[in-house]
Amino acid sequence: MTTPHDPLARYIRQVRYAPLGEAGQRRLMESTVLVAGCGALGCMLASILVRAGVGRVRIVDRDFVEVHNLQRQFLFTEAHADGQMPKAVAAAEVLRQANSTVEIEPIVGDMNHTTISGLCEGVDAIVDGTDNFETRFLLNDAAVKYGIPWVYGGCLGAEGQTMSIVPGETACLRCLMPECPPPGSMPTCDTAGVLGPIVSVIASLEAAEAMKMLSGNRGAVSRSLIVVELWDARLHQIDVSQLRDRVPCPCCKHADFPWLAGRQGSETAVLCGRNAVQLTHPGRQVDLDALAGRLQTVGEVTRNQFLLRLRVAPHEITVFPDARAIIAGTDDPAEAKTLYAKYVGS
Repeated sequence: MTTPHDPLARYIRQVRYAPLGEAGQRRLMESTVLVAGCGALGCMLASILVRAGVGRVRIVDRDFVEVHNLQRQFLFTEAHADGQMPKAVAAAEVLRQANSTVEIEPIVGDMNHTTISGLCEGVDAIVDGTDNFETRFLLNDAAVKYGIPWVYGGCLGAEGQTMSIVPGETACLRCLMPECPPPGSMPTCDTAGVLGPIVSVIASLEAAEAMKMLSGNRGAVSRSLIVVELWDARLHQIDVSQLRDRVPCPCCKHADFPWLAGRQGSETAVLCGRNAVQLTHPGRQVDLDALAGRLQTVGEVTRNQFLLRLRVAPHEITVFPDARAIIAGTDDPAEAKTLYAKYVGS
């Protein structure tokens, strides 16, 4: 029997699903999840997990909303794009209206080897909403080192894949993929595109796996790499239950964490589908008010509490308080660094 004051009342349909039940729901409500990235996958992941009643949801994303995001990033509106809202902030704004009982922590920033430990602090599971393998390898290092279960996922075109990782029990990402694919070696959403429906499918699979982890149902966690080809309506399950035992994984077997230590990974990232480069400057800060004053005569400057944007055709430079910048109008990291040095300083 539930009452209007019963904290389980809003989740009653979920509680009645026997494998979850009241005990599982209460564990969800006591859990903390890190949503790594709030693009297409991250939006859907955050929405499902907040509505499911996960107690604390930490959303980390480095980007801001643009109108071309709206085709597949289902939390955002044209108003968010017009206002240049950071994705994490916009997502939190919407999701607090969906479930005010959940603590939502938006963080506008980059996930790199200097920040990832803090972002993982107090987290019970991690879900992958990123769009690049460097960040995924970093997440894998952190998850294995700190013993945090996580769910890998990605989409491209009409295809997506996902795999659940429970450190010490299942294969990790480096068991499956020993080396990070080099830049330019794989298609991107810029070249292959992305259909919105595949995002919903992969995010739903990821979220269900995270709910198993958080609710105490680890025995039900998938031991397969799941690949979905939505256009042709095909689903493949590749058994990876024995993979950890078969491969000499440097991460699982030898506690080698080069991404976490900063021995691998870069301070530049070509952004998927954006003709843009992100530059990060760990440990630095920028006074956006002072910068805005210096740039007024250079080009068109717009400013809000989260970021500053300079338009100097054919480029657009967005600078955040942590000295991070997104240089639009180029996919060349060297050119991006030159533009940053020219207008922001090195």
